[in-house]
Amino acid sequence: MKAKKIVVLGGSGFVGRHIVHQLCAHGYEVKVLTRRREDAKHLTMLPNVLVEECDVFFESAFNRAIRGSDVVINLIGILHESGRNTFDRIHAELPRRVAQACRAQGVPRLLHMSALQAAPDAPSAYLRSKAAGEAALREVAQDGAKDALQVTMFRPSVIFGRGDSFFNLFAALARLMPVLMLAKPQARFQPVFVEDVAQAFVASLDRVETVGQAYPLCGPTVYTLRELVRYVIDTLGLKRSIIGLNDRLSYLQAWAMEWLPIKLMTRDNYYSMQVDSVCDCAFPPVFGIRPTPMEAVVPTYLAADTMRQTYMRFRSTAGR
Repeated sequence: MKAKKIVVLGGSGFVGRHIVHQLCAHGYEVKVLTRRREDAKHLTMLPNVLVEECDVFFESAFNRAIRGSDVVINLIGILHESGRNTFDRIHAELPRRVAQACRAQGVPRLLHMSALQAAPDAPSAYLRSKAAGEAALREVAQDGAKDALQVTMFRPSVIFGRGDSFFNLFAALARLMPVLMLAKPQARFQPVFVEDVAQAFVASLDRVETVGQAYPLCGPTVYTLRELVRYVIDTLGLKRSIIGLNDRLSYLQAWAMEWLPIKLMTRDNYYSMQVDSVCDCAFPPVFGIRPTPMEAVVPTYLAADTMRQTYMRFRSTAGR
């Protein structure tokens, strides 16, 4: 059966809005659940999109919201813990709740955003919690063979595109600082374009062979963090020095930054960078996507950046 009605959790975020746009372009009926309708107002003008306020942790309201849908897409995630929003609550408990609600309401299909290098023995709480979320989904999906929940998971490296929180963050720092003190400069990443990630999500909807799979998503090239930051500086036409920190100083920098009002980095981020965010395989051929190089996209939005956009990103990072 071809999916028609899709509920998106986290649809107002960076990746979410790209997925919602692509779903609309393919003619799906889309419902975006959000805690604050104001956060998703940019999606209300899209055809076939309904934005509905809903606390996904409120079981009865969430069950009503997904009732009658064909697919639920869960994109909710955090990079830093804050108050009740812990990694375990958002990345492990929530996926289990979502999967159980899908089973209870007869929703047959669930797409889930995980993370590259997620593993039970990963060095960071972030990656371990992502692995716990994957395990929870598998457990719920396999609990009953007759009406098994059809789950597909995606594990991207760092995602780039207009409005991202990676290249834009380093661009903002490069504009403000003559010297960048860089933690873990040799950490490796394989940046993937947000539109390629969105396309993989949408393409999986009508491919039965993707059920039960977890797909790593990476771009075509591996870079060190130092190379990526240098690329940002050169793209902006700035003259900035980069001082790479050793492991001890990297840890101390992360610890110190945890005390800032805006958490640009934490010790858990430092632990995450102890494993390279790279793929050991090509982009999954099942989706028929040739991954986009960052050099074809990043200059188009960094060069057009403004100081006001920089200020607004810092406010967004601070949750204000």
